[in-house]
Amino acid sequence: MVGVAVKAGRAPTGTPVHTAVTDPALVRNVALVGPSGAGKTTLAEMLLARAGAISRAGSVTEGSTVCDHDAAAVRQHRSVGLTLAPLRWRDVTVNLLDTPGYGDFRGELLAGFRAADAALFVLPASEGRDGTLEPGTVTLWEECAGIPRAVVLTRCDSARADIEATVAACRDAFGPGVVPIRLPVRDGAGDLTGLHDLLAVPDGTGPPGADDARSALIEQIIEQSEDEDLLERYLGGEDLPAAALAAGVHTALLRGSFHPVVPVSAAGAAGADELLDLLLSAFPAPAERTPPDPVEPYPAEPGPAALRADPEGPLVAEVVHTGADPYVGRICLVRVFSGTLRPDSAVHVGGPVPTARDGAGVEDPRDEAPRESDERIGRIHSPLGAVLRETGACVAGDLCAVPRLEAAVGDVLSDPAHPVHLAARSRPEPLLPIAVAARDRADEDAVARGLARLVATDPGLRLERDPETHQTVLWCAGEAHADVALGRLRDSGVEVDLEEVRVPLRVTPAGPGRATGRHVKQSGGHGQYAVCHVEFTPGEPGSGLEFSSAVVGGAVPTQYVPSVEKGIRAQLERGLPAAEGEPLHPVVDVVARLVDGKAHSVDSSDAAFQTAGALAVRAAAQVCGLRLLEPVDEVRIRVRDEHLGAVLGDLSARRGKVLATEPDGAGHTDVRAEVPRAELLRHAVDLRSLTAGTGFAARSFARWSERPR
Repeated sequence: MVGVAVKAGRAPTGTPVHTAVTDPALVRNVALVGPSGAGKTTLAEMLLARAGAISRAGSVTEGSTVCDHDAAAVRQHRSVGLTLAPLRWRDVTVNLLDTPGYGDFRGELLAGFRAADAALFVLPASEGRDGTLEPGTVTLWEECAGIPRAVVLTRCDSARADIEATVAACRDAFGPGVVPIRLPVRDGAGDLTGLHDLLAVPDGTGPPGADDARSALIEQIIEQSEDEDLLERYLGGEDLPAAALAAGVHTALLRGSFHPVVPVSAAGAAGADELLDLLLSAFPAPAERTPPDPVEPYPAEPGPAALRADPEGPLVAEVVHTGADPYVGRICLVRVFSGTLRPDSAVHVGGPVPTARDGAGVEDPRDEAPRESDERIGRIHSPLGAVLRETGACVAGDLCAVPRLEAAVGDVLSDPAHPVHLAARSRPEPLLPIAVAARDRADEDAVARGLARLVATDPGLRLERDPETHQTVLWCAGEAHADVALGRLRDSGVEVDLEEVRVPLRVTPAGPGRATGRHVKQSGGHGQYAVCHVEFTPGEPGSGLEFSSAVVGGAVPTQYVPSVEKGIRAQLERGLPAAEGEPLHPVVDVVARLVDGKAHSVDSSDAAFQTAGALAVRAAAQVCGLRLLEPVDEVRIRVRDEHLGAVLGDLSARRGKVLATEPDGAGHTDVRAEVPRAELLRHAVDLRSLTAGTGFAARSFARWSERPR
């Protein structure tokens, strides 16, 4: 049956209806991971074209690739979001998940890890020609810890390519389990024409060095798979057949310490078949990976608490990515961990259970009690980049796209009769604030709607409305992330102006003093009369207002004492200027003691004593003086040891106070420091520059501290 797919963005028409997968064993979920510019998207195009999923490979520079269909990706010539591109190879569905390589989009990378069961770590064959890898590449590899992965060397036909040196650099950086499983075969001109299979029994036709490379490969397979039968046969001098070695590769790769290397050339499509065959034979099927466990308040009941990739099991699926299309609306990319997701079915949508954020012990300020709602799934699709191909079902282990579903990234879809929650996955914290404002008051509603849509489809963003500075602040991961977000706003017809981010400040009494609030008005008829004498002293940090009364003899009638406190509290919240001509700042940490006053039997009232209390606060500013306070944040930074000095020097220049440095003995140091928030506005950008993109930070409010004049 052939039909027309729902078209999103620049997708071609006439795409056939997708045939649903019925057996999880026939699925491979593979993330393409690597530094920016390594050739991940180009590799995906090569594999898609070879498998017949597309008629020809597109070009990143021309903006014609399947994965970089987003307008922002086309403008920047690089991936800015997670994209799914399935292909069918020898009756197995391979879900390629193209992830961004630039650090600003790390949240999309982590989403790809949640959706995938293994990864292809993509590197240009020229990166290790000087014997070392870029620090950012090593950091990215460390982020992949826990997921089986192979190494793909791209641009092997480049004049700068040095496959042997790059493999050696990878082995030094990633461990001895990095070994070639295929060797390049070149013609007389040095062009890559094919790959030699090191698993095959030698027949004398291999390139120079093939025998030694095969021996090194076999030894690593045996060591990493811990297969005693293979070891005995190898020590006995047997020429191990390719099938036995392939089984060992599968076991070793699944253990996570064996990483076969495959060179490819997208220009001549060399290595495509070999790489696709490796994905089928060595990479794990969904049932071989452990899905996330359900957590309270709703574990998976009835049935076992642990989930399995069983199409007949209870439905548990997670939204791993969301996007927006002007024609279709919100589109949720869903990974099914258990059961089968079907069209026109009811599901329970539950938010993730809050957990520590990014491993830094910081709770996500967006995390509240899990969201709960029941929704009805309409049609489901298998996306090929921007094209949504309708499908009849999505079984455990597979991925699909669900349009018009009111769900956010991390939400779990389950059976309404037996709801399930999963723990929230780690998410990087956006640390670059951008203050945005509508260009015209008439555009404020449109800007608010545009920002809400933007944040709903990008969990890496956070939107705040500061009640003190009255600014709308969009928190981004970095400048590139901010450019993408603002570009998407413009694409939707929303124009905003950028402002300098203002940091809220506080004031507190500089010393003790006594002030009088006098409110006396008489203009005929009922007047207003209230006098109060109040002693003010600085309070303990974080104490707020501590109010007490020491009035004796009824100088201030008992019923008006709360009115004085109410007036004082209201004026403290409205604020006082730290100096003449400055804006108002809330007053904090005040001890106020009502010691005396006067009242009139007719003209005194609750309102009059409230006003008198407020006037006493204003008078106290002149008597006691005021200290200006600024917020200080606790910053936690994880940095490679070679960048520690630069990071500590930068913190010192920001008026920071280093609290602790804790080396982990593996080349990294965790730094804790307190830094004034005003000095952290561009810290995310500067940290990336200082650490070559390898430093990570998180921060939270610590205290208020006196700001130097």
